[in-house]
Amino acid sequence: MAAGGLGTCSWSTLSYTSHFRVRTSSLVVKAPRGRLVRGRPLRQSFVIKAEVKYVNGEEAKQLVAVDGYSVVDVRDTSQFERAHIKSCYHVPLFIENKDNDIGTIIKRTLHNNFSGLFYGLPFTKPNPEFVETVKNQLPPESKVLIVCQEGLRSSAAADKLDRAGFENIACITSGLQSVKPGSFESVGSTELQDAGKAGLVTVQGDISRVLGAILVCAFLFITFFPDLAEKILALIPV
Repeated sequence: MAAGGLGTCSWSTLSYTSHFRVRTSSLVVKAPRGRLVRGRPLRQSFVIKAEVKYVNGEEAKQLVAVDGYSVVDVRDTSQFERAHIKSCYHVPLFIENKDNDIGTIIKRTLHNNFSGLFYGLPFTKPNPEFVETVKNQLPPESKVLIVCQEGLRSSAAADKLDRAGFENIACITSGLQSVKPGSFESVGSTELQDAGKAGLVTVQGDISRVLGAILVCAFLFITFFPDLAEKILALIPV
């Protein structure tokens, strides 16, 4: 504690241990209202602390088996059902968007004809109850390993939980796609690293490329030349 009623201040650092890459975000400032900290007036007191570990698949396995981390899977339902870590919590960061306003309908149609068709990805929106759902299942002092397929959603989820007061958070850097078979006991019809594969990209070789090109060209033709497309379709015998 600093003398004379003044507070202390520390800031974010990036450090490496022998096992984990740790991103530590820590800002602590304490001082009475109106006092000076290094010559500047401080209007209010506040404390913010956070820490997120970024680990690989083997290190994640150790966190669960040895250190008692609980696994929170933030992927969408389709990927989760294909394969997930046994006994994990499933709290999707994004949920299926079933809204029926005109803007959403247009976006959903475009999505389903491209990302949905080729990669099997659902049309989603942010889950407004994500943080609250996690809090209902795990207290903020819990050790939490957040997983997704590629590592992006888990990082975003970690940031949300960090802001909500969770103090022990870890993520797999490149997601479950980087986990070796057998690293975790899993449930589902495929391996964890393959759970993100769906849609036409699962069709191998020239078939996938040719079919994809035909469908994309057809979609663009119908979109930009609807009248001509209608005349061509009328020539096709039913």
